[in-house]
Amino acid sequence: MTSANPHVPPPVSAGPGPSGRGRSPRARQAAGLAALVGLATVLAGCAPGVSVAEAPHGDDPTCAGLVLALPRALGDLERRTTTSQASAAWGSATAPVVLRCGVDVPGPTTTRCVTMQTASGPSIDWLAVAGTPDAQGATDWTFTTYGRDPAVEVHVPAAVTSERSTSFLDALGTAIAQVPATRSCL
Repeated sequence: MTSANPHVPPPVSAGPGPSGRGRSPRARQAAGLAALVGLATVLAGCAPGVSVAEAPHGDDPTCAGLVLALPRALGDLERRTTTSQASAAWGSATAPVVLRCGVDVPGPTTTRCVTMQTASGPSIDWLAVAGTPDAQGATDWTFTTYGRDPAVEVHVPAAVTSERSTSFLDALGTAIAQVPATRSCL
């Protein structure tokens, strides 16, 4: 079969069988490239993310916008992929800082409540709960927003707190401020 237009190549036959015999070199090259792109896509989708349990109310639409507004880094901790919606992680795969949007909203409490003023303006109230110190005396911390629905929880492992301050939480202020505050620390 010939093409009526001399500038348009004739159609390429797929040829018999999977070996590609009967295909033009260009068709075999295109098929090989398509296979490599497909394989790369599959492998990228299989790249392990940080395993994060989904928050009970992680399907709240407000969480989607909040997660999209989160920073790519917290200080020198780069953002990582996670395995659940409404979550984010930064730092190493073995000891990441993990954020979950949609945790249960805390009610009135005697838990230590701190207000963090962010550099960009909004202030965020956090309930701060220390974990048990490890063998080196470092403690992990869990911070939960107070007075916001949905609530956001940030877990900072001892491996991170032993090396740096948790003041990087101020970088989350702009994203978290998308959830209106209805109460505040006293």
